[in-house]
Amino acid sequence: MISGIMRGVDCVFCGIVNGKVPSTKDYEDEYVVAFRDIHPEAPVHVVVVPKRHISSLDTTTEADTELLGRAQRVCAKLVSKLGLTSGYKLNLNGGRYQEVKHIHYHLKGGFVGGGE
Repeated sequence: MISGIMRGVDCVFCGIVNGKVPSTKDYEDEYVVAFRDIHPEAPVHVVVVPKRHISSLDTTTEADTELLGRAQRVCAKLVSKLGLTSGYKLNLNGGRYQEVKHIHYHLKGGFVGGGE
């Protein structure tokens, strides 16, 4: 069973999880939320976030395996739901490339004619 949700005070993604920061959600369940990126880099750009605060991939443990797997399954569902089956990118940034220190995936697609 995935352990409880920890909501950090200073994390914008935790604010979205708590409903204190507005977002346009494409998916939400007990463990994961997916919402539109406020600075999209593609016609479809969704951020998929575990509700439990984990700062980055390199801080995960075996106990996080189920939660991360669930987040990736949500990404797979969104590929179909958002019509991205002809092509998409899924990114997980870390270190200096991770702007928000809450583990998250960027699902990007929707380019017409492959104009990526």
